[in-house]
Formats: sequence, C-alpha cells, structure tokens
Amino acid sequence: MDSRRGRRIAVLSEALSQHRILHIKNAAEILGVSEMTVRRDVGANAGQFAFLGGHIVPAVEAENDPYEISKAADSHAAAKRQVCTQAIDYIHHDDTVFFDCGTTLPYLVDLLPDQIHITAICYAMNVADRLTRKPNVRLVMLGGLYHPASASFSGASGLEMLDQLVINVAFLSAAGVDARRGATCAHFHEAEIKKKAMSRARKNILLADSSKIGKLKPAFFSDMKSFDVVITENGMNDFD
Repeated sequence: MDSRRGRRIAVLSEALSQHRILHIKNAAEILGVSEMTVRRDVGANAGQFAFLGGHIVPAVEAENDPYEISKAADSHAAAKRQVCTQAIDYIHHDDTVFFDCGTTLPYLVDLLPDQIHITAICYAMNVADRLTRKPNVRLVMLGGLYHPASASFSGASGLEMLDQLVINVAFLSAAGVDARRGATCAHFHEAEIKKKAMSRARKNILLADSSKIGKLKPAFFSDMKSFDVVITENGMNDFD
C-alpha cells in the first residue's frame, strides 16, 4: 500500500469511528479524492470496510448486520439536524436527560456543549457511543436483551432501573406520528421503555422530522397530548 492510500485509509477509519456510516460522496469530500478512488480504496480493504447501498460501514458491522437503523442513518439527515438544533435549548446544566433510540437522537447528543454536566440515560448503542465522547456526561445505560435491528436493549432490568430515576426531560423519537392515533414505533420492545421513561419525566419532548408525520407503525406508545413539546424541522407543532 502506498503512503497516500495508507493515509486515506487511516482518515476513513477515523471518520467511521465517529459517524459509523458515511455516504461515498461525503467520504470523497473528507479525503479530497474522487468517489471512484474511494470505491477502489474500500474494495482493496474488504477486511476493514464494506459497502451498504451507497454508504461505507465498518466490515464487521456489515457482516453481522447489526443495524437496520444504518439504512436510515442519512435519510432526512438535514431535517433531523434541524429538529435537534431547536431541541438543544431544553437541556440545562445538571439535568437528568433520557435519550431515546433511533437515528435522530445522535444529532442532539452531538450538539451538547463539552462543558455541560448532565446525567444521560439511554438504551441504544448508537446513542451511547456519542454520549461517551462528551467529557462531562454521566451515562446510565439501560441493559437487557440486545436487539440488532434497532441497536437497542430491552428487559425487566432496564425498566426497573427507570423506576429508580427522576428525569428532567425525556427526548422521544417515533417512526410514525398521527394526530388521532398518536406516536408509534416499529419495534414493540421500544414502546415499553418509551412509556416508562415518559412516566418518570417532568417534560416529554417528541423529536420527529416531517417524514414521520401521518405515518403509522404497529407499536403504539403515546397519544399526542402527553407530549409537552413536539418539534419538527419546521418548528414546534400542535397536534391537539
């Protein structure tokens, strides 16, 4: 391997350690090369990287297929970032904050200032991974059975731990948001955790980009009036 390719591989590896998944176009911009060069580099290092659609992921994740959520990682990314930009002001110093699973919440974690001190509660690996990079965050990880499709955990131990906690603000995600049918998700194990977290929180905030509005998923977890705030990329929404 020549030195230039070696440097590109090192940079690409570091970028994936931060983002878990990169669109080929974004990788090309980071490396300052063409997309064809990126494809050649990835193809020459099949033990380290793999393709997932138009994205690059670590090879071990592609082999184990650990994230169904990776397929949605770049879907509506700009909208998700805008949602979280509006939500970050609800987090205050010394708060205890619940972070739901999914592909929106990592953007909120990324916006946390390094100097803020909070206790963060989560049950998803992609969210926990981001939280561990914040120097003044005390992380409470809810354990149990691991669910690869959503990179999350569930079980009695996690629910029991939530019973011992008082939460200032809970940030919830949903795969479907409907004015009449409420907030729904794709995986039934998530619904129980969401319900419990909401029951322990002083303030419940739903973060949902507009692609979720009007959709229904099988697992119901809340009617719309139970959220104190609903935020989309277009601002706060009233579903009453």
